[in-house]
Amino acid sequence: MSKQTICSHLSALTEISTAKEYVCEECIKTGSSWVHLRTCQTCGTTLCCDSSPNQHATKHFQSGGHPVVISAEPGERWLWCYADEQMLSY
Repeated sequence: MSKQTICSHLSALTEISTAKEYVCEECIKTGSSWVHLRTCQTCGTTLCCDSSPNQHATKHFQSGGHPVVISAEPGERWLWCYADEQMLSY
């Protein structure tokens, strides 16, 4: 069994940025709701997940190219790289 190689986006992280507030910044602007939150590791923006109606975290990656998010949910400790579709627990 071969060991999976960690993608360059995940391996480049030297520190983890956590959510400053537990709200989706874009949903707040439009009065929408969210299911779970993700925090961008490039700019620190916290946005809603793909289970949420607006999927702002994915849209943020698609428009801004920021590849890595962490779960902002209490007790969850993982990173996701959109570019390489890779998850890493920490």
